[in-house]
Amino acid sequence: MRYIFDNDMHIHSHLSSCSSDPEQNTAAILQYALKNQLTTVCITDHFWDATVPGASNWYQKQDYAHIIDALPLPQHEGLRFLFGCETELKSDLTLGIARENFDKFDFVIIPTTHLHMNGFTCRGDEDAAERAELYVKRFDAVLDMDLPFRKVGIAHLTCSLIYSGHHIEVLNLISDDEFTRLFKKAAERGVGIELNFNSLSLTDETRDATLRPYRIAKSVGCKFYFGSDAHHPAGLAAEKANAENIIDLLELTEEDKFKI
Repeated sequence: MRYIFDNDMHIHSHLSSCSSDPEQNTAAILQYALKNQLTTVCITDHFWDATVPGASNWYQKQDYAHIIDALPLPQHEGLRFLFGCETELKSDLTLGIARENFDKFDFVIIPTTHLHMNGFTCRGDEDAAERAELYVKRFDAVLDMDLPFRKVGIAHLTCSLIYSGHHIEVLNLISDDEFTRLFKKAAERGVGIELNFNSLSLTDETRDATLRPYRIAKSVGCKFYFGSDAHHPAGLAAEKANAENIIDLLELTEEDKFKI
């Protein structure tokens, strides 16, 4: 059975500093879910645990006391509205949430490819080859942690933040064998793989490089969830068409769905 687009597990609200849009609130997210007949949505504002040293200035104010302003979440019959977060992985491989605090969240997103935060997640002067090495090292590091992977998602696996203007070059430097090893480990851990890219803007130059990691992940048994990564209402409105196209491009079925 074809994968049913019924989930969006990566949505920001105005509480994320990269949004700060009063229109991007839980009431708007609820209406988006109902309009598109979603059964699970998750709010995932940026978060750095105050018990973990080393937050950047940008992350420092986005602690638990800040993001719980989203609670209580609106409820509706037939819809699970989950409370999650998007944390960060520093350049020294420190994760921005303590293991014991995972219980505060329904779902935790970890982006391993946020290599745009110079001096925090990377030096900033790495070339494409070095960033390909970081891609693998950081993905491995998360998968080797003692985490409740049943409620963890790996985000942004093909995003431009890997190396602005050159992220396709970075992806092409990672071999099929290396991707296969990484995704086999991900499948063994039971972690969710996020589908979060603009499939409607793919070109002949970018299509294969963008889809290759996900096709390999699918072939070794990884499970997928959707993440609009919406920061504004327009991002929510655009997600259904994008998600349906991704389902077709990757030939996803219900067997490929990540469930928590």
